[in-house]
Amino acid sequence: MSSPTSAAVRLTDILPTAAPGEIQAWLRSVAGPAERRHQVSRLSRAELRRLGEVLDGRTAEILLESLDDELAARAVTAMDAAVAATLLAGLDTDHATDILREMRAPARDSVLSAMPADRSEALRRVLEWPRESAAAHMIPEALAITSELTVADAVEQLRRDAVELRVDAHTSAYIYVTDRDRRLLGVAAFRDLVLADPGRHVSELMNDDLLWVSPLTDAEEAAQALEDHNLVAVPVVDADMRLLGILTQSTAAEIAEEEATEDAERQGGSEPLDMPYLRASPWHLWRKRIGWLLLLFVAEAYTGTVLRHFEEEMEAVVALAFFIPLLIGTGGNTGTQITTTLVRALATGDVRFRDVPSIVAKELSTGMLIALTMALAAVIRAWTLGVGPEVTLCVSLTIGAIVLWSSFIASILPPLLKKCRLDPALVSAPAIATIVDGTGLIIYFWIAHLTLAQLQGL
Repeated sequence: MSSPTSAAVRLTDILPTAAPGEIQAWLRSVAGPAERRHQVSRLSRAELRRLGEVLDGRTAEILLESLDDELAARAVTAMDAAVAATLLAGLDTDHATDILREMRAPARDSVLSAMPADRSEALRRVLEWPRESAAAHMIPEALAITSELTVADAVEQLRRDAVELRVDAHTSAYIYVTDRDRRLLGVAAFRDLVLADPGRHVSELMNDDLLWVSPLTDAEEAAQALEDHNLVAVPVVDADMRLLGILTQSTAAEIAEEEATEDAERQGGSEPLDMPYLRASPWHLWRKRIGWLLLLFVAEAYTGTVLRHFEEEMEAVVALAFFIPLLIGTGGNTGTQITTTLVRALATGDVRFRDVPSIVAKELSTGMLIALTMALAAVIRAWTLGVGPEVTLCVSLTIGAIVLWSSFIASILPPLLKKCRLDPALVSAPAIATIVDGTGLIIYFWIAHLTLAQLQGL
């Protein structure tokens, strides 16, 4: 619960005459990152420029860590390029590159050009990689030593590098052993180096059985591999096994969280927003949603085609129309439950394509139980409507068949998309419902032809 003092502090109130110390006091007084983001998001471009002028290195680091990448990029873009360069140069490489990726190319190039050459070059190397690749999220400042060094020389070098590279618990967890051309040979634990005889060589202590990923490995896959092996970091190496950087556990957690958010949005039939909801304009929301809606609109059109094809059947037995919403709704809901579970299981690595037979067997077994339960519910509903035994039989058989059909389709599509290197979240709730709607109607009228005497000959 915020105090009255913290509630009264507003960045817009103190900014015109603020000094660095006052910005630090504001950071301490604000309730949390969400409130900081809220206040910064309301600043004008001129106010953001002023904010850059009064931030020092440590205060800027704390503030920018509180902001999402899109808002941080907007703030940095409004600042003088030299000021922005100083602030970003002081951040960790992974955080700085995340912010720079959100900036427009001209502003990004201006900021990078204003940085010291070595820092600018390091950031540009990471920015060259595709956004979804492991290399785009790596930290190039990996601690590395050559194999021919003695332990004493290696420890002395690590002391110098640790200060220069600003390493932390994640980047210093493993010491990578390379040759003179920086080709990765193995890994050594810092504890082993400290405790070893100073005269021994690093090659005697290193472990050459290690996990590594290529720079173009999908970031989500790399993050999952790191989690599966319970590692603090994993090296990123090129085709010649040269060490490019490392992907850390903290970065992997951020990737997993971002992917989970994107999957949830796609399963709702929308493209990821890429920014907090409250800052998304109606135009931005329209762009993210309209594509899927138009695609599903076209796909749903075949449902009307199916109904028109069976127009005579519905005229002959009007009661059939009573149950259409119930049947297609049940099929869509059944499929949505399965795809939601499978998409998450695929994301966490719990299931793979080779598990499809087991998935299908499990879901069809579950579907059988659900089908029997829903068929009984359909019998009760038909009885309350007084439609007669023949229609009741038709509806109960159909709802069971649709549940099984939906279970089969929904259990195959997510792993199949994953195998084809497509996002399984594309099998969203609206998409699976659209697929089942038309096919469910065909099943309905096919069973009606088999069970209703009135439809014989149609």
